Amino acid sequence: MKSLAFSVGNCTPKHLTPLRIRNIVNSQMPTSNVRVHGNDQQRFCQQLQLKEGQTLLRRSRRREAVGLGLLVGLLDVVWQPVSSSSSSNIAVAEEALCDLTTSPSGLAFCDKVVGTGPEPIKGQLIKAHYVGKLENGKIFDSSYNRGKPLTFRVGVGEVIRGWDDGILGSDGVPPMLAGGKRRLKLPPQLGYGMRGAGCRGGSCIIPPDSVLLFDIEFIGKAS
Repeated sequence: MKSLAFSVGNCTPKHLTPLRIRNIVNSQMPTSNVRVHGNDQQRFCQQLQLKEGQTLLRRSRRREAVGLGLLVGLLDVVWQPVSSSSSSNIAVAEEALCDLTTSPSGLAFCDKVVGTGPEPIKGQLIKAHYVGKLENGKIFDSSYNRGKPLTFRVGVGEVIRGWDDGILGSDGVPPMLAGGKRRLKLPPQLGYGMRGAGCRGGSCIIPPDSVLLFDIEFIGKAS
């Protein structure tokens, strides 16, 4: 194209450069000298605006496609299964965040989640999930594995004293609230003491004089 003359007035959008106008004209008009005026001016404006709109739409769709691709990639990373090493790291982090407070009786506790429901009443029938561990971290019992919470009357000796004191509350230990999760560390005298538990043939599931760790989820009053 040897020359190009324009007489399009104010119809040309500000973001259209002469080079882009040239490209539009090249794709839609003869390659001889072009002069736009009169009724042709309006048609030329419409062509320019239509072409520019199509270009912006294509670019917008490309940006959306790229954005969607990045989002899918990010979700793939977020939703990847947690590896066993990651699970171990999370467990270690949770242990570090649980700072135990020791009461005068020797019972230690920390609230992992503070409940929002009512506190238990002595003699009330309640439900609680739990995981019990020896001090070396070995799990000896779990209501979660059985798929059913433990139901008992709190504060009347149906469970070991460390449980009654740790859930109902005692000197230096506030009562749990329904929906709460608490870690308890029981000295032997608040657990199974010198006799241990689950003993048979010279071996015990809980050896004598064991310090016990319990993660308790107080579900609330049993219906």
